[in-house]
Amino acid sequence: MGQIYNSKKLMDDIARLQSSHDLIELLSGIQQSMAIYESGIQEVLTKLEILQRDARFSKHNPIESIKSRVKSPMSILEKMHRKGFPISLESIKTNLNDIAGIRVICPFIEDIYTVADMLTRQDDLKVLEKKDYIQNPKPNGYRSLHLIVETPIFLHDQKRMMRVEVQFRTISMDWWASLEHKIRYKKDLPELDHVNRELFECAQMGAQLDARMEKLQRLAETAAAEQHTDSRWGERRSGPLTR
Repeated sequence: MGQIYNSKKLMDDIARLQSSHDLIELLSGIQQSMAIYESGIQEVLTKLEILQRDARFSKHNPIESIKSRVKSPMSILEKMHRKGFPISLESIKTNLNDIAGIRVICPFIEDIYTVADMLTRQDDLKVLEKKDYIQNPKPNGYRSLHLIVETPIFLHDQKRMMRVEVQFRTISMDWWASLEHKIRYKKDLPELDHVNRELFECAQMGAQLDARMEKLQRLAETAAAEQHTDSRWGERRSGPLTR
């Protein structure tokens, strides 16, 4: 984990690198950019919501819920400072891919790849980066599928290509990640081996639960299909004979 700065310390550290005037202009520029990043989110969000609505007419909806957020100016500055990037609007645009973020929660692991495929097949969306932490979990146990996509937005005088990070998780992945964040965030604690071990074991239990629930889903689908076939044969056998 990177060092977490409180607001005053962060501003003091950045102020040593820039004049107060430049810092005020930077914060103002970031604030103005928020609306553009919101527009990028809205473009991708609309695509996902259409897929979610369309799936309501099928037997199984692969999207449980959708969340979105834009990083706050302080979070942007904290990450830039922590990563050692130059502090400027152009540097922020170049180096940060997760300012605009969407999280898609799916019932099952298979649904994650189904929805990701449906989204990325759309011809006005470009995939810039893919990180599969489901097939290759992080050392702490974190699991998710991350995509960085680029989508056009149309302003009054220009077209802009905006990057949006889309995270796909199952319910158990999201539960673990949310609680892990609450346990660790802004605690300013040293690394504790027993806490790390417990969190990792919880992540493994979540992965096992996902696998078992997906197996049960497939068994239920198979049983339902067989029952449907049997009922159709029953109707045929009990129907009138034809010459």
